[in-house]
Amino acid sequence: MRFAGGKGANQAVAAAHLDAHVTLIATLGDDDSGRWLYENLRGHGVNVDLMQWSARPTGTAFITLDDSGENEIVVSLGANRDLDLGGVDLGAFDVVLAQMEVATAVIDDVVARSRCCIVNVVPSAGVNHETLSRCAVVIANEIEAESLDVAALEHVVVTLGSGGAVHYQRGREVARAAALDVEPVDTVGAGDVFCAAYAVEFARGASAHDALSFAAAAGSLATLALGAQGALPTFDEVQSRLTRAS
Repeated sequence: MRFAGGKGANQAVAAAHLDAHVTLIATLGDDDSGRWLYENLRGHGVNVDLMQWSARPTGTAFITLDDSGENEIVVSLGANRDLDLGGVDLGAFDVVLAQMEVATAVIDDVVARSRCCIVNVVPSAGVNHETLSRCAVVIANEIEAESLDVAALEHVVVTLGSGGAVHYQRGREVARAAALDVEPVDTVGAGDVFCAAYAVEFARGASAHDALSFAAAAGSLATLALGAQGALPTFDEVQSRLTRAS
């Protein structure tokens, strides 16, 4: 089966479904896949005015699922390697949410020029610690977090899958949130929905605990359909489930 995806695209459409005003800055291949993804983003209400095009093929992920919905992923970056943000005014955005399916030099530039940057360090290979130390928040899954010096970073959120998430400040736990009790169909993209939801709540000024709880609930709801963009909860849906769970 073929599904729309890409970590940046997943996070962008998830944030749009949570009522945020979202612009995705990414590079697509000038091919059928790229044009398909471009129209998919527009259909989800994402601003695509700053999208870039490349002669390389559009990035693709090959995903396998086991009977419990857990996944393994192999990624071919393709056009993602050509992203160039030199002419983009990153200071125009309240929050920039970035992830590591682009060159690490791009992430260094994004953090240096953004007013507020949240970086999802997946995968974490080659991440510059000095860059991460300037982030408002670093988000990592429990495996990627093992390669980080959590105690040396101001704010780190570690996702634990069905175990929820934990927020550390300089290595000290300051908030913890449980995942919702759901029967997962497909966990692909759940982390991206979590990141989008956290960034949206962070931009709205939510407390560490409230942002974490909202993101954990959104990530849980994202597992209820096939595909990284198969289940994209709305703001009201997440709030309703949080109310019922409290």
